Amino acid sequence: MDQPGWKGSILRFWQRSYAADYLGYVLLQVAYFGSKLLIVPFKRYFTLSEPAIAYPFAVVERVSGVQNIIYAGLCPLVFFMIYSLVVRPGFHKSHVTILGFIISITLTSLVTDIIKNSVGRPRPDLIDRCKPAPGTSPTGILTIDVCTASHGPVLQDGWRSFPSGHSSFSFSGLGYLTLWLGGQLHVLRPRTDLARVLVALAPSMGALLVALSRMADYRHDVYDVTCGSLLGILVAWFSYRRYFRRLRDPKCDLPYPSRADVASRQGLLVGGKRDLEEQRIRSAEEFELDDLASSEDEARPLTAERESSESGKGKATKPDG
Repeated sequence: MDQPGWKGSILRFWQRSYAADYLGYVLLQVAYFGSKLLIVPFKRYFTLSEPAIAYPFAVVERVSGVQNIIYAGLCPLVFFMIYSLVVRPGFHKSHVTILGFIISITLTSLVTDIIKNSVGRPRPDLIDRCKPAPGTSPTGILTIDVCTASHGPVLQDGWRSFPSGHSSFSFSGLGYLTLWLGGQLHVLRPRTDLARVLVALAPSMGALLVALSRMADYRHDVYDVTCGSLLGILVAWFSYRRYFRRLRDPKCDLPYPSRADVASRQGLLVGGKRDLEEQRIRSAEEFELDDLASSEDEARPLTAERESSESGKGKATKPDG
């Protein structure tokens, strides 16, 4: 912090701002879109005799990917913006609320995609997507090579069942909103009325309905949906707690102090300690100089008195002529 020049300015800016968080967010976005464009999912072997992957492919989904982004991404973001404009809680609170939210949904999307591409679990509707060639052995171990359908995104996505992306995304966005509302309404304080709790839980109920729709469309089974939902909840909690106090805290509706305020307090504390130490050193030096001067002044009359005493004794002992 005390380093002079442009390096010191950069270090002070880095410590007093949220630049590190925004840099991390940009890296998350780059990694997410890179995984979408460059990574081909791993594909497990399958057999035609597996009933778990023999369900029909739903052309029209109950909640499409775009609709899920609107419900769990855009709607909470608009709500936070309207709250900031109407209530005017202050720049810092509005800033960390939205920052935590976008980090939550982006981090969840990246982690979900990494797991999907690595596990390569077949979806419940894989066989219908694949359309195996006539005469394919019903009991043999098969690969994507037996599929007559186009090897495009629809077929490739047939091996991205675990975990459910709709579930993780909906709970990362709407779950974050639930945590935020819980903090603003103090839902965990003693004797909280039921209405506050229901208002806070409403977004999570919407996320639950999105997750259940994935099983109704035979895009996922209960295992995929459960793990995806837990992933979204954990990331939402992690993102929320980085900026806000725990829900049992009496001040859970307020975020942690901004980094600029923390840096300023630390600077004042360090500066105060430094000034106090310098004052102690100066006092010690002045004390030593004053003590030395007073010691010399006290030593002079004693020396003079001793010299006069010795001269008097000499005169007294001198014999008469």
